[in-house]
Amino acid sequence: MEISNILPKVQEIAFLSAKAAEEGNKENWLALFDDNAIIEDPVGESPLDPSGEGHKGKKAIENFWDNIIGPGNLNFVVRESYPCGFECANVATITNTFENGTKLDTDLVIIYRINEKHKLVSLRAFWNYEETVSDK
Repeated sequence: MEISNILPKVQEIAFLSAKAAEEGNKENWLALFDDNAIIEDPVGESPLDPSGEGHKGKKAIENFWDNIIGPGNLNFVVRESYPCGFECANVATITNTFENGTKLDTDLVIIYRINEKHKLVSLRAFWNYEETVSDK
């Protein structure tokens, strides 16, 4: 497979992931992932991932949606996007608006990796949980 066919595809999948999360579309979001994919959001230990080992496999990724993404009201603003090989790094701000109107902004870098089947095998989000939530 030519790398030129991968570059636009990996960026498209990264954008589709954000769109599905914004729309609350669990089915479309999960369909983007390979069965053995991993999500690290944020990378390392946090209250969202106490072990720091990530959410591995479709069931764990579905649980991540149910507990973290699904309950949110998310808006993604991608300021920069860099597709390279099978990966795409997006510099973004995600705003989560809660039912009481409170907004939580998270500045981050998200790195998406796909395989030859154009399925996500890795989603790694670099942001600091403590710094983000301590601002509110």
